[in-house]
Amino acid sequence: MTTAQSPTVLIAGATSASGVAAAQALHDAGARVLVAGTSAERLAERLPFAAARYVADLSDPVATVSLADRIHDEVGPIDGLIHLVGGWRGGKGLAGQSDEDYDFLHRNVVTTLRNTSRAFYADIAASPVGRLAVVSSTAVQRPTGSGANYVAAKAAAEAWTMAAAAGLRAAQSGNKSDPVPQHSAAVVLVIKAFVDAAARAQDPERGFDGFTDVDDFARAVAGLFDADAATLNGTRMSLVPRA
Repeated sequence: MTTAQSPTVLIAGATSASGVAAAQALHDAGARVLVAGTSAERLAERLPFAAARYVADLSDPVATVSLADRIHDEVGPIDGLIHLVGGWRGGKGLAGQSDEDYDFLHRNVVTTLRNTSRAFYADIAASPVGRLAVVSSTAVQRPTGSGANYVAAKAAAEAWTMAAAAGLRAAQSGNKSDPVPQHSAAVVLVIKAFVDAAARAQDPERGFDGFTDVDDFARAVAGLFDADAATLNGTRMSLVPRA
């Protein structure tokens, strides 16, 4: 991340191991890192270095707009939104996919993405290094009955992100009346699952094959702001380590 590109980045769902790692990598690269979550205590404990911490229910559109207004008043427009809100619910086969689990996943994976990306879309489109990134799963391309609810939510989040990418392209390099070089991008970051040092220490005999280390994920997130937006926009970037 160059000095000329010291973006303001909001991480939604920042208290997970992946969120903390991404926040640290962005901070170390010179970004101004804002973090949002549901627990003030966890935000303060896990992300003391953040430039600002916000407690908000991102599944609530009114609360999300209020968050955006507060950030704009206190900090100004953001350059990047890293969406890490999620969760996992599974069941036995297709018939075991409960409505309760689907509602949980849709609210956490899809609704929070819709709310945050709409609230900050204008910022991302206007920024010289605007970035929207969402985490998805390899399971989208290899779904199973037991994970149908989860995969449906992740697939919807991917589709929404690609729609955002199309909008950014149409407003910039694809603008028919006044095209400009692409400077904003929306991207899907694909993993099988995350692993961190604590998980490895807890189960040292396990190989964690195909798992993405949160530190590798964090470096990829920080690198988004140095990548060429035209090449990055609308891509599905695999972060699954090669065997």
